[in-house]
Amino acid sequence: MKKSRNFAVKMRIDILTVMPELLDSPFGHSILKRAAMKGVAEICVHNLRDFSDDKHRRTDDYAFGGRAGMVMTVQPIDAAIAHLKAQRTYDEIIYTSPDGELFAQKAANRLSLLNNIIILCGHYKGVDQRVREHLITKEYSIGDYVLTGGELPAAVMVDCIVRLLPGAMSDETSALTDSFQDGLLSPPVYTRPAEYNGWKVPDILMGGNERQINEWNENAAYERTALLRPDLLEEQTLKNTSQSS
Repeated sequence: MKKSRNFAVKMRIDILTVMPELLDSPFGHSILKRAAMKGVAEICVHNLRDFSDDKHRRTDDYAFGGRAGMVMTVQPIDAAIAHLKAQRTYDEIIYTSPDGELFAQKAANRLSLLNNIIILCGHYKGVDQRVREHLITKEYSIGDYVLTGGELPAAVMVDCIVRLLPGAMSDETSALTDSFQDGLLSPPVYTRPAEYNGWKVPDILMGGNERQINEWNENAAYERTALLRPDLLEEQTLKNTSQSS
């Protein structure tokens, strides 16, 4: 059964990172800033070094077996998560990882229905495997490439999630008509003037016939997806085939 969100309860997202300054800008502007000011979402960034029991506040060490690169250690991560879990219950503890599930709109929709989330930002050669086995409940990747750290993926995920929350956007229906919500890209959009340098807006969009406009948008979205992202249509075909078999 699909979980319904209590609109009176704001979402809290706690982010664990060794570089908190990287997240100052993404969360201090636009929709995310307004959502925080309106109490729609509370985004808290924690420096993992504050939870380290090392006198130099280290959060990494060499890998056993002689592999190159440093590894994030268990202790500060465990201490930070334990500190947060002592204050509230968390629905998901996420690790940003290149080998996690590809983060897509469907995942953002699901996470937007939760109340409390922790996101652990990966760094170096990753985290001690015991963190992944015993503390993490979900791993996500934003693409098949490697970044310096997990702060940017965390910011991307938070942006995707928070904009879906009731009250985050002035026009809540806008988020529901974004690309990927129905498995298709959005149709082309136009605004004034109706003609510029001889470039005209399609007449049907200015005709006022809602049924015809909706039909045009549906056809245009399908054609655009077929041209730019045919893989999305292939995924839908495979999904429909597996459901009917």
